[in-house]
Amino acid sequence: MSDSDSDSAKLIARLDFDAALKKGFWRSISAWFTQRNNELLPFDEVRRALPTHSQHYIGMREIPMKQIVGSVGRYNDFDRVFLPRRRSLRERWASIDSAHIKEINLPAIEVYKVGSVYFVLDGNHRVSVAQERGQEYIDAMVIELEVPFDVDTDIDIDEFILKSEKATFLANSLLMKTVPDAEVEFSLPGGYSKLDEHIRVHTYFMSKEQSRDVTLEEGTRDWYDRVYLPMVKVIRHYKILNNFPGRTESDLYLWIIDHHWYLHQEYGQDVSLEQAAEDYAEKYAHQPWRAFLRIFGRAWKRIWNRSDKSPLDSKKSPRDGEDSQP
Repeated sequence: MSDSDSDSAKLIARLDFDAALKKGFWRSISAWFTQRNNELLPFDEVRRALPTHSQHYIGMREIPMKQIVGSVGRYNDFDRVFLPRRRSLRERWASIDSAHIKEINLPAIEVYKVGSVYFVLDGNHRVSVAQERGQEYIDAMVIELEVPFDVDTDIDIDEFILKSEKATFLANSLLMKTVPDAEVEFSLPGGYSKLDEHIRVHTYFMSKEQSRDVTLEEGTRDWYDRVYLPMVKVIRHYKILNNFPGRTESDLYLWIIDHHWYLHQEYGQDVSLEQAAEDYAEKYAHQPWRAFLRIFGRAWKRIWNRSDKSPLDSKKSPRDGEDSQP
């Protein structure tokens, strides 16, 4: 290739980058308005969330571009479809694109495979250029990490953590063995560990009350029958879930149990599950701003050290209920 051809390739490559950067900018604006996920997944966070780190090298593969969803270290430099997000990437990106224009063969990228998706270990710029040039597949050296659940291209980091937490819970908890038809599902990370804690605390207090060693299996069964299921029945009877779109019965179980404890502690009286559930729904359904008022109200009460009447009698909101919020 002549010097003039080489210079022409470099100019075209720089123009390609500018077009890709502009496309990425408008895509980010569109994602903001539509609330669509536009971020690459950070591999380090994903790996920390995995219940196991078992991995093995599976060699060279031709992998689908659309299944590359994250990066080991460059997840802030590119968007979800590997469009560049920083002008500082221009020279490196353009040099890769120029090599494509000159039909120079580039080495295969290196990736981690998690489920059916991939994270780039080496070759982020090559992926970005290939994406912009319309490639559907790219050669990759693949290291596979085994996971006990499905992973698809639409997953985000919270969903990944949630799937990992559920897999860990199902592996360690006796709930599915003791109550095979139990329906437990959370929409937010952190729920499964709290549920496991509830079961173990319930088992501990059973042992204290009965003056004997209650097995975890017994405690799990008793917790499900006497604590969880009655709360779920209340949630269903009053159709409380309708007021919290996108959430689950298990989410509401945790929030209402915490609210039930708060009402009892704050007002020093017996409160039924039905009263706690209705009070929670009345105060927090479709009103996320209540969370701020609740925190402010708690601080205000501590300052003035005052005592209010029960909200179940006066319907006056305490503003400072449970720690978890939808």
